[in-house]
Amino acid sequence: MSTRRRLLSLAGSVAAALAVMTMGAPVPAQAQQPLKEVRIGFQKAGIFPAVKQRRTLEDALKPRGIEVKWVEFAFGPPLLEALNTANIDFGFTGDAPPIFAQAATANLLYVAALSSTGTNEAIIVPDSSSIRTVADLKGKRVGFAKGSSAHNTTVAALEKAGLSYQDITPVYLAPADATAAFAGGSIDAWTIWDPYLALAEKGKVRVISFARDSHETNAFFLANRAFTAAHPDLVTLLNQTFANESSWAEAHKAEIIRSLHEATGVDQEALARAVNRSIFQVTPVTDAIVASQQATADRFFKLGLIPKAITVKDIVWLWTPNS
Repeated sequence: MSTRRRLLSLAGSVAAALAVMTMGAPVPAQAQQPLKEVRIGFQKAGIFPAVKQRRTLEDALKPRGIEVKWVEFAFGPPLLEALNTANIDFGFTGDAPPIFAQAATANLLYVAALSSTGTNEAIIVPDSSSIRTVADLKGKRVGFAKGSSAHNTTVAALEKAGLSYQDITPVYLAPADATAAFAGGSIDAWTIWDPYLALAEKGKVRVISFARDSHETNAFFLANRAFTAAHPDLVTLLNQTFANESSWAEAHKAEIIRSLHEATGVDQEALARAVNRSIFQVTPVTDAIVASQQATADRFFKLGLIPKAITVKDIVWLWTPNS
């Protein structure tokens, strides 16, 4: 199977995100008495396929009589919309989606953070392109998912290169559409994350900037605010279970690769590239992480990408590991 077809197959999970958006009216989490189910939003990346296979979360919640429902998304913004509307209770996403969500007064909280090497996301161009640096993007069409971590990486890279957001033509594309647009040449560059990035690197592409080249990167676990208020002990348990699974994953990367391969069908060479440049470490949302997020939020507001200034710390929930 060609690299383009593999990318298109992987990107097909966008349909799962759209399906969630058409669900019925949300039911407030706190109205579920007693709680019988927790709904986890995830993407087919990182440790999530392995955690699902290992049923560690199910085992942790079984003594409480709570079942786990896994809801798949292709990328962060639709996941956070489902979180806001209480169609899921808990989920994982990159750094930019919570900023856009908070600016829209979404009903959610940061509850934990995940470190990143900053090499799991990058701006890429075809190997034959004349674009060699970020500065060469001036006047070019750059594709990325609006409101995603790739949006943040694009903005930060432009700023570092001395370009403005107006110097490019942003083309807002979900991964499925961006895959086809990049392969067909209708965009000049593509900002994308693993495993899409790792798979694209198997073809004739060139990285002109990794995320780490322009800004600090983190990812986050977030929870619906009302759900967290009603079930703080459960949010603590979810955080701790994912933290424990992350520690396990650091020592079992081969199993993570295998689980991702089984879940996505992406070849193991590309997945190994993605996994081996990842850090699996779940931590509380520290002051330093809040400061990094605040800098991103301020940048977005200055550019008019969000409608109002926000204070990130206002939606940070404090978690004490092993509590």
